[in-house]
Amino acid sequence: MKLIPTTKDAIALICVTVLALGLFISGLFDVLDYVIVKAMLFLGFSALFVAALIFAFKNESKKNRPEDELQDDLH
Repeated sequence: MKLIPTTKDAIALICVTVLALGLFISGLFDVLDYVIVKAMLFLGFSALFVAALIFAFKNESKKNRPEDELQDDLH
């Protein structure tokens, strides 16, 4: 069993889950008004947004068909 995820999807899911649970729990216990909690959640959201931008700019388009062997899809 791997404790540290290696795929981009798993990392994104864990980050979003932690952020959503943090917002929910801090709102539930009325600690969302504290500046440090707001700062931590804002920094978490910012880090997630920056990571998403980095993955988006690194992502290269994947072509499933080679251009030299065209396939006729009319059949």
